[in-house]
Amino acid sequence: MNRRWKLRTRPLAAALALFCISAVTGIATAQTKTTLPGAPAADPTADLQRDSHSGLIVMADPLTDVTRAKDIFGKANPIDAGILPVQVYLRNESAQPVRVNIDTIQLVVHLLNGGRQDLDWLSAQEVAAAIAHPGGISPKQPHRIAGIPLPTGDKKADKLAEILQPLTLDGEIIAPMSTLRGYLYFDVSHELKLANTASLYVPDVFSMPSGKPLMFFETPVGKKPAD
Repeated sequence: MNRRWKLRTRPLAAALALFCISAVTGIATAQTKTTLPGAPAADPTADLQRDSHSGLIVMADPLTDVTRAKDIFGKANPIDAGILPVQVYLRNESAQPVRVNIDTIQLVVHLLNGGRQDLDWLSAQEVAAAIAHPGGISPKQPHRIAGIPLPTGDKKADKLAEILQPLTLDGEIIAPMSTLRGYLYFDVSHELKLANTASLYVPDVFSMPSGKPLMFFETPVGKKPAD
C-alpha cells in the first residue's frame, strides 16, 4: 500500500471510529433516560371507569388478584377471609374543598338471580377479626372514639388491624386539586367475581364551605371496557 492510499484511509477510519463512539454513546444515553430516578409514574387511574360532576371524580379499582393482594396486605390479606378490597379514588378538580361522608359509601353487587344487594364496608378492625378468626368467633368489636378504633384485647386481630389501617380510606375533606384514596373492604363471601358487575355508590357529598349537597355518584368498578 502506497503512502497516498494510507493518507486517504486515515480520515475514513477516524470517521468510522467517531461514528461508532457516537452510536454507543447515544444508546447509553437513551438507556439512561429511561431509568432516570424521579420520572413521573403512570397514572393508576387512567384506565378506570368513573363518575364525575361538579369537579369531583369518583373511581374504584377492585383487587381480585390473590398474589397482588398478598403483596399489598401481607398476612392481613382480606381476600383470605372472603372480603373484597376496593381501592377508592376521590379526586377534587374544583377550586373549592369537597366533603365526602365515607361512612355511607356502598358497593352495589348484582346477584346471579337478577337481584342486587347494597353492601356496607367493613372497618379495618372488622376485617382483621375476620382474618384472625375464620370460624367466626371473635371478641366483641370495640367502641370508637373520634373515629379511632380502640384495642380489643385480641392481640392477633389488633396486629392485623395495624397493617390494614394505613391502607384504608380515611378522611372526609378533599382539598382543591387533590385526591383522597385508600381501600374499602366488602364482604362478598369469597365471590370475587361479583366485582365484574359491581358499582360504587357515594351518596353524601357536599360542597364546602357552603355545605350544599351534590348529586350522588355511582360508578362501575374496575377498568373501562375494551373498544
